[in-house]
Amino acid sequence: MAETSTGYIKHHLQNLQVCSTDAGWAFNTAENPTLCAGNFMTFNVDTLGFSVVLGLIFLWIFRRSAKKATTGVPGKFQCFIELIIDFVDSNVKDTFHGKNKLIAPLGLTIFAWVYLMNLMDLIPVDWIPGLAHAMGVPYLKIVPSTDVNITFAMSISVFILIIYYSIKVKGIGGFTKELTMNPFNHWAAIPINLVLEGAALLAKPISLSLRLFGNMYAGELIFILIALMGWYQLPLHFGWALLHLLVIFLQAFIFMMLTVVYLSLAHEDH
Repeated sequence: MAETSTGYIKHHLQNLQVCSTDAGWAFNTAENPTLCAGNFMTFNVDTLGFSVVLGLIFLWIFRRSAKKATTGVPGKFQCFIELIIDFVDSNVKDTFHGKNKLIAPLGLTIFAWVYLMNLMDLIPVDWIPGLAHAMGVPYLKIVPSTDVNITFAMSISVFILIIYYSIKVKGIGGFTKELTMNPFNHWAAIPINLVLEGAALLAKPISLSLRLFGNMYAGELIFILIALMGWYQLPLHFGWALLHLLVIFLQAFIFMMLTVVYLSLAHEDH
């Protein structure tokens, strides 16, 4: 591991990357950590791997619960899953005013998946990366939501749904009119309206992604700084972890709710 505090922090904030080079696909190494810097064809392998694994865990847990669900007295596991579903369903019903069977499952998927990704932040920062280092893997970031690429990918997916349902519900003409005739309902103000409404539309995926990324990245950085204290870190680590439990939940909830709100606005045809 890195010897200095600065090196230690940089090491923990570095993704395991693979990129296309003149000699073919190659991983960044401890000797050449900037191999993939500035390369467009770069993949953060650790982020993608943990995201997929956590998504599969989410699917497995809920599928297992659905297969073992009973109409009689439910077990603790079934009660827990039903509590999550009821929580998401009630919030969607209170927020979404259109008719779309996709919204509640989408909200559940976003909430559970983002929560699981955020939850990885509670694992002590040296445990899994230290094990990976012992196996010859130079870098490993285990919290996908601290990677802006993942948060932007999710927000862009939501943005595509916003555009799709805006056009589907309002039509191309209605969607165009929404962008060009608001807030000033006059043809002469179309350029101003387009700038204002276009900026507001683009701000949705940007704010959605950066809010999640910023909060989780800051939380991870604090855990790394606490880890620099060695064995003295334990009281601070557990104290910050208890506080971070609230942050983890709130960030997953906010991402879900904003998604539902944006899609609700997309379904309004007036």
